[in-house]
Amino acid sequence: MTDTKTPAEPQQAQDDNGLSHRQIMTILYGLMAGMFLAALDQTIVSTAIRTISDDLHGLSQQAWATTAYLITSTVATPLYGKLSDLYGRRPFYLAAITIFVLGSALCTFSTSMYELAGFRALQGLGAGGLMSLAFAIIGDIVAPRERARYQGYFLAVFGTSSVLGPLVGGFFAGQDTILGIAGWRWVFLVNVPVGVVALIVVAKVLHIPHTRRPHRVDWWGAALLTLGVVPLLIVAEQGREWGWGSNTAATCYVIGIVGVVSWVLVERRMGDDALIPMRLFGDRIFSLASLIGVIFGMAMFGGFMLIPQYFQIVKGSSPTEAGLLMIPVMAGMMGSSIVSGQLTSKTGRYKIFPILGTGIAAVAMGLFSLFVDADTPIVTTSLFMVLLGIGLGQCMQTLILVVQNAVPPRDMGVATSAATFFRQMGATAGTAVFLSVLFSNVSEEIAKAFTRDVGTPSFQAALNDPGVLADPANGPVIEMVRNPNPGGAQGSGVLSDSSFISNLDPRLAAPFKEGFSEAMQLVFLIASCVMFVAFVLVFFIKEVPLRTMSGLQAKAAAEAEDQATATTPAGSSTKPTPAPTPGAAPATSAPPASPQSPTPPATGSAEQQARRAAGRRWPEN
Repeated sequence: MTDTKTPAEPQQAQDDNGLSHRQIMTILYGLMAGMFLAALDQTIVSTAIRTISDDLHGLSQQAWATTAYLITSTVATPLYGKLSDLYGRRPFYLAAITIFVLGSALCTFSTSMYELAGFRALQGLGAGGLMSLAFAIIGDIVAPRERARYQGYFLAVFGTSSVLGPLVGGFFAGQDTILGIAGWRWVFLVNVPVGVVALIVVAKVLHIPHTRRPHRVDWWGAALLTLGVVPLLIVAEQGREWGWGSNTAATCYVIGIVGVVSWVLVERRMGDDALIPMRLFGDRIFSLASLIGVIFGMAMFGGFMLIPQYFQIVKGSSPTEAGLLMIPVMAGMMGSSIVSGQLTSKTGRYKIFPILGTGIAAVAMGLFSLFVDADTPIVTTSLFMVLLGIGLGQCMQTLILVVQNAVPPRDMGVATSAATFFRQMGATAGTAVFLSVLFSNVSEEIAKAFTRDVGTPSFQAALNDPGVLADPANGPVIEMVRNPNPGGAQGSGVLSDSSFISNLDPRLAAPFKEGFSEAMQLVFLIASCVMFVAFVLVFFIKEVPLRTMSGLQAKAAAEAEDQATATTPAGSSTKPTPAPTPGAAPATSAPPASPQSPTPPATGSAEQQARRAAGRRWPEN
């Protein structure tokens, strides 16, 4: 009797995407090392930025350090995605880590906020590939429906960095010197050993198959995208100082618009070789998800960046304490992300989660704007933070999943990086605009608070207290009250260095804290409104079934189908071979699919070949 068994499978049990669980986990170790590096840096810097800007005498210039990092990481993101689609993910992931580590080392030598911004820009060039390429590689090896099975590992990385980052950043920022180096400089220096370890791990374990295809590199697209994006983001940050209608701002508007229009024309001409192929925007799901990503990133980062500053400036917390106080929002994000991921895996439904997430986040930010002020208990603020985290956690992974599920597998890298790019665009613009709104209004709000508080018995008692008068730390405020400056200039000094607030008598410090909290309330209100726009737009996303094939499997299926079509003689039938009758010899064209992984009828032959191709030992490129 003829043997009808399929060819022998590899010794390890194969996952649904053709790679064994062990192979997937080996790749994940490398990805998690790189993602830990980027996630740790974000939490460390956000906690320590106030101390850094105070030491470098540029609190109001801190937006340059943040915006420079976001600009370069944003512009670099689509380039990483496109090049990795063409040449493979591994070399560019290694390059991203190397550039990030180099930028981190240079940040430790900064002597001004502008110099720090320059080194942070270099650091951002590396960061642009760390997150986007990690998500693209996950899309390559894990099917969208099964991604929740491995999502917990990434959440563990984010959770660990979320806890360690604020603690480490707060510890370093709170030290005057460590081994003869200013404490805050270790915030960047610590990335070097972590990055070296990540580089070694990634070089050792990140080996995934890749097939090169004919291409042109869209360098003109990259240059024009940079020309269009950078001036617009710079004017968003500097508009309050230059004047939104000034000649300098107008020049940035013109250059940015010309750059964006030129970029679109070049991308249309480049076709499939474009940095972000314009045909992707013909897909309604991709276009709408990209727009939502911009709005979501603007609201999320624009509001999120202010919470550590609220704790340090208004509540008088140390950087370490501020880091610990950020745990509730991280816990909310992790918990909601795990639950939404598991439910998506079980049900295949995902649209409900960004709807709930954006709605809850909008409500949470609205609560911040209404009820969080200088006297709000920490417990109340923490509850609002948990609510905010629950909302954000349901959106971050799901919006990327929507994009990956909507595009052809060959565009996995460019689509994932495009989704990250648009979210970063929103984040950069949101951070710049919201910080500009904050510092444009804080002086006026502090002046109002002084006018309101100066006549209170508590404030007058402080002005007549001999101990308060004898303390030199209180001298500038006492002089400010006795000889007020016109135009609300009472709060102008706090824009360059807010550290003096913690040294003031609490009664004299109250107007500064009230002014800051009231200026922040306006920012949270704007962020809530922006998030509500995202909430409305999510309803228009069409929910389509999640694919059950990974990117690698789908690519192999497409290649096998193309090969079969190319080798089929003209005029021959392409219908599937009918099932043999009992006792007859089996067909030799292809073995039957494994009963553990049934094949959909529409793609049976190609998918069977894809499973066998993906199951073979993958090259160590």
